Amino acid sequence: MFDSSITLIRWLQQFSPALDPFFKALTFLGDEAFFLISLPCIYWCLNKEIGARLSVLFLSSAYINTVVKIIAGLPRPFEYSPVIQPLVTATGGGFPSGHTQGAVVFWGYLAFCYPNTFFRGLAAFLILGIPLSRVYLGVHFPVDLVGGYLIGAVLLYGFIKGEAHFARWKAAVGFTGLLAVGFCLPALLALPFSDEKTAVAAMAALAGLGVGFILEERYLGFEIARTYGGKGAVFSAGMAVFALIYIGLKEVFAGLEPAALFRYIRYGLVGLWGGVGAPWLFLNLKWSAYESNR
Repeated sequence: MFDSSITLIRWLQQFSPALDPFFKALTFLGDEAFFLISLPCIYWCLNKEIGARLSVLFLSSAYINTVVKIIAGLPRPFEYSPVIQPLVTATGGGFPSGHTQGAVVFWGYLAFCYPNTFFRGLAAFLILGIPLSRVYLGVHFPVDLVGGYLIGAVLLYGFIKGEAHFARWKAAVGFTGLLAVGFCLPALLALPFSDEKTAVAAMAALAGLGVGFILEERYLGFEIARTYGGKGAVFSAGMAVFALIYIGLKEVFAGLEPAALFRYIRYGLVGLWGGVGAPWLFLNLKWSAYESNR
């Protein structure tokens, strides 16, 4: 199975370096950096409810992908065969493809929320193109894409179908119960995989965002800015502090042990800023349209 895939990857890479910029641009749309920018942008500037739900779905997917990679323990093409040139850096197991799974849940959910022909066409192109870029770049076998597609599709379908049930559960649990679940559940899920950076980061960000979303909904209730200028100001200010937390704490915590704990704190604070800290700042600066719930 892997040998025939190596032949396919070598055939694709005959077009390197001419097509490298195109496929590297596509693969960036599945990188952590892209989602660190796009998820806050959607939540702060486009649609608060969609941004919150998409963040929960994407981070849950990233965690599940990491767990399955650990269980599967399959190599990447450049690890399996020295004839494959990795054109980008990639670490961890190969199966299932995280970029593929992420593309399915991210772009698939947005296509569900915005059902117009152009956007759905764009989403379909990216759901196909991002995974293909991973094969061209030599960091995934085709079977890795199949795994990412299947798991991503199951998660996307289950999340959409489960939204109504979650709304009823949320109303039944109440504010305190939601805070307890939002704070404790991600920590418990991260604990068995404390050596895996992606699992820890995903659950820490989910904990921070989850708590932030709950606090924002109860105490702030912000509305998206109505003008492009307001959106730009909100995004610029939010991302400036976001970067200070993300990069600054990385430097402050460098070399400190246990590394997993400090990584959890760092990503948790990043999530908390995104969920409630930034909206609070926007409210006080009067850069966006708000109506206080309390």
